Amino acid sequence: MEQTSAKTPTFGQALFVLLVDAAIISYGVLDIHFESGAVFGLALSAHIPLFLAAVFTAIMGAIFVGKPWREVEEGMINGITVALQAVLILLAVGGLVGAWILSGVVPTLIFYGLNLLSPQYFLLASLLICAIVSLSTGSSWSTSGTVGIALMGIGAGLGVPAPVTAGFVISGAYFGDKISPLSDTTNLAPAVAGSELFTHIRAMLWTTGPTLIIVAGIAYYMGSGYTGGEMDASRISIIQQLMSAEFSISMYGFLPPLLVLVLAAMKIPAIPGIVAGMLLASVMALFQGISIPDVMSALYSGYSPSMIAEVAEAGDISSVNELLKGAAVFSADAFESVKEVAGMLNGLLERGGLTGMLGTVALILVALVLGGIMETCGFLEVLLVRLMQSVKSVFGLVASVLVSCVFTNMFLGDQYLALVMPGRMFKPAFEKFEQNGKKLDPSLLSRSLEDSGTLTSVLVPWNTCGAYNSGVLGVPTLSYLPYAFLNYLNPLVALLMTRLGIGIPWIEAGEKKAE
Repeated sequence: MEQTSAKTPTFGQALFVLLVDAAIISYGVLDIHFESGAVFGLALSAHIPLFLAAVFTAIMGAIFVGKPWREVEEGMINGITVALQAVLILLAVGGLVGAWILSGVVPTLIFYGLNLLSPQYFLLASLLICAIVSLSTGSSWSTSGTVGIALMGIGAGLGVPAPVTAGFVISGAYFGDKISPLSDTTNLAPAVAGSELFTHIRAMLWTTGPTLIIVAGIAYYMGSGYTGGEMDASRISIIQQLMSAEFSISMYGFLPPLLVLVLAAMKIPAIPGIVAGMLLASVMALFQGISIPDVMSALYSGYSPSMIAEVAEAGDISSVNELLKGAAVFSADAFESVKEVAGMLNGLLERGGLTGMLGTVALILVALVLGGIMETCGFLEVLLVRLMQSVKSVFGLVASVLVSCVFTNMFLGDQYLALVMPGRMFKPAFEKFEQNGKKLDPSLLSRSLEDSGTLTSVLVPWNTCGAYNSGVLGVPTLSYLPYAFLNYLNPLVALLMTRLGIGIPWIEAGEKKAE
């Protein structure tokens, strides 16, 4: 029996599906408490709400457009295929984190970082360090998974809340990723828009440069506000003594991160570079007398602090000093502080391993299943086409791209799709737009794609980027979102500059676009 050919959904049908999906996901993941005592949301992990949204979308696809199950299934598989590289990177990073903690790499970075960074400048330094590393390597993921983890530990030692540190780490990492000519997104956006790489980068500086300056000012102000410019020396000392008692702290701990950064700068692909850093750390652990089974366990299931965990549960100061076996000796009046710090370190360092990333991998796969169904049934495409029909100005074009990228990040769950799909949809409109005998340079489209598609991906909990950074940094996406200033201020700066007519690249109507 022949299958009935599928239809194109109407705008109303597509909007209905989108709104219901948004309601399902929002109610599942949010936890909003009102003054009246009412609560909105179930505060669940996003896995089940996304799954239910995917089921609903598939049913509506069958009802509204007549999509047979086979085609829907193919769309789901194609959607998952997009993220297979990201999944492999996630698993490799899980092993790397476990090996780096076990071998003392992360504790070493934290130990020396506490000596070098002052509270007043910590957030600003975190922003700039991550920006430089990401600019040099072209990878926000590598930056978050290496120096980002160390900065989280340093921030905890300085008394800076974890979501705040994570927000500035992500801001810096995504600035570098967005601007770097080595970045995959920086190359993908101009390829989709028909622009040229360095023309694209120069265009982005108009919006991203001022945003970075604004965020740097915020970082300095917040750094002073959180700490008052004063360091709790006793807390720092306790952290360093506890880590010295459990881990091997030495300058050799800088070798694995240095290796990863050098390989990235040499344009070695991410997975081989991460694996190389993991293997070097594993060899270092073996030379420290750690057994092969313990190394394998850290790679598989992550690191679990032993002595530090026992200190956190100790009943008195004599028990603490006995556990430390002379590596450190604390007085009775420091007992509560020692227990508090030990508990913090235990939570910070108990992570990594392949299994530690499986929850994140599952979230990504479910999100991309939803995205694959949405794309196969044509729901999102219909909405984007309708959006383009009402655009009559440069501001309208840019605003439409920015909004479309946000929605694509939310409903297709992948950063690359948020660049490619809106880019393909809006390219003809940008090419046809003409004003005063001039046409828009394609770099305006490529810049707009990155201003929103690249930067807002990390703000969505079920997006590949949001799930990855949350898993690596150990902070829920919605917790660090308010402090990822660059990621949501950049689109607003782009809108403002477009409205003011600043930094809009034009070409003569007869001039060919850059290839």
